[in-house]
Amino acid sequence: MLALVCATLVLAALIAGIGPVLFLGMTGERGFAESLATVLHDAYLHRVLLFTLGQAALSTLLSLLGAVPVARALARRPAFPGRGLIVQMLGVPLLLPALVGVLALVALYGRTGWVASAVATLGGEMPPIYGLGGILLAHVFFNLPLAVRILLRPLEAVPGESWRLAAQLGFSPAQVFRWIDWPVLRRSLPSVAALIFLLCSGSFTIVLALGGGPRATTLEVALYEALRLDFDPSRAAILALLQTLLCIGVGGLLVRLTPPAVPLSLGPGRNGARPDRHLWRTRILDSFWLGGALLFIGGPLLGLIHGGLRGPILAVLWEADLWTAALNSLRLTALAAPLAVLGALGLLLGARRLPTRLRRLVAGLGTLPLALPPIVIGTGWFILFRPLVLAPWVAVALTIALATLMALPYTLRALTPAVAEAAARHDRLCAALGLRGWQRFRLVDFPVLRRALVTALALAAALSLGDFGAVALFGASDTAALPLLLFSRMGSYRFDEAAVIALFLLLLGFVVFWGIEKGLGRDRRA
Repeated sequence: MLALVCATLVLAALIAGIGPVLFLGMTGERGFAESLATVLHDAYLHRVLLFTLGQAALSTLLSLLGAVPVARALARRPAFPGRGLIVQMLGVPLLLPALVGVLALVALYGRTGWVASAVATLGGEMPPIYGLGGILLAHVFFNLPLAVRILLRPLEAVPGESWRLAAQLGFSPAQVFRWIDWPVLRRSLPSVAALIFLLCSGSFTIVLALGGGPRATTLEVALYEALRLDFDPSRAAILALLQTLLCIGVGGLLVRLTPPAVPLSLGPGRNGARPDRHLWRTRILDSFWLGGALLFIGGPLLGLIHGGLRGPILAVLWEADLWTAALNSLRLTALAAPLAVLGALGLLLGARRLPTRLRRLVAGLGTLPLALPPIVIGTGWFILFRPLVLAPWVAVALTIALATLMALPYTLRALTPAVAEAAARHDRLCAALGLRGWQRFRLVDFPVLRRALVTALALAAALSLGDFGAVALFGASDTAALPLLLFSRMGSYRFDEAAVIALFLLLLGFVVFWGIEKGLGRDRRA
């Protein structure tokens, strides 16, 4: 019953986002056929659609081209000084607010950044970061670490027998890649490519901040402009429909190309020694890729910290707008993060007693927000609640709901292994003792799930605190959160102040994440 209630709420939220878009697109003033014909014959939208597909494809290709050698280097070197630092650095962009990451890249590669200064000293000139180049750079910055972490797991799971056989046969590094690494990577690359393509095609914050004009605009940014700047709901509805069809259609096509999963090993692959580990060529190559990955990820963060410390710190900290925005962000996080965790927990715990197919359907419903961009769902809510959106409390409620919905897939993923472990360990015992509902959760499930719940809450809090998509559509001047304040300073070219605000947001996110992890995750029995 609990799973059905939570699934109904999620489904109702999604329908409330998609339904008005479809209805308005089909029954607008000009009708669906006329509106669609206008869109299909609009040369500007043709360019927008081609740019959306092109930048997503290029971002996916570049991310994978960098992720494969980095993942192979980490798999080939299971233990070396600094490996833990590199792996931790690969997790930073996954929790970094998009706007903070954009400003970090601008601080390093922008016109006055470190790289541009070094190139100018050598007599060269850096290409502008605004436009396609900057968008690709930002997408690779955020998605290369994600691809590395996904590809590293199957590479580490190659059985030791394979490496012993390769050593006996005298495999060269090229043969190791051809006959061992590539078959493993080939099983994972299509699904990873599908995920990155969906994330890049639905990228809103990065394109809005680095687009640089009409020539570098995606469907989501055009949708945002149609709704917030032109206030043309009919056009926004058609664009939202195209964006939804693009994400679902292309994502479904790429996922269908993924070969069925095949068990890779009976035990951890680190027990076997790779025959290419001790060659000087692979050592040099691995050092190059791992050092490059560390610089690529750590360089922008160092540039952001340096720019923030050099900015007008006291002047920015003295502003009332900063503390008002920080308070609004913390309020949003304090409500959205627990709601996302409770929603994921309700879906998983309530689905345990359902039939297998229905259980998978209910659990899978929580991942649907990944396929439906937040700007599309927000557009539907904006249309549905248009008479009420001007009321501050309605805008705040919609912002919280959208942030909760966007964090739900990540909390679901964080809790799923722990819930499965609790079910495997205690289902029979609880059935024998007649423990159900709240009593089972309090006495049996919670001790097992406690650590996973804290991790899921910290993850949802970090995502909600820096979520720009939720506040961009419904945020007003009196309810502006830190990402919206940061974007306004960047839009007015006050980058010194923006760097301070970005550093403040980064530190606040770290404090919130660390506080939840350490404060709630501490074992109170110790």
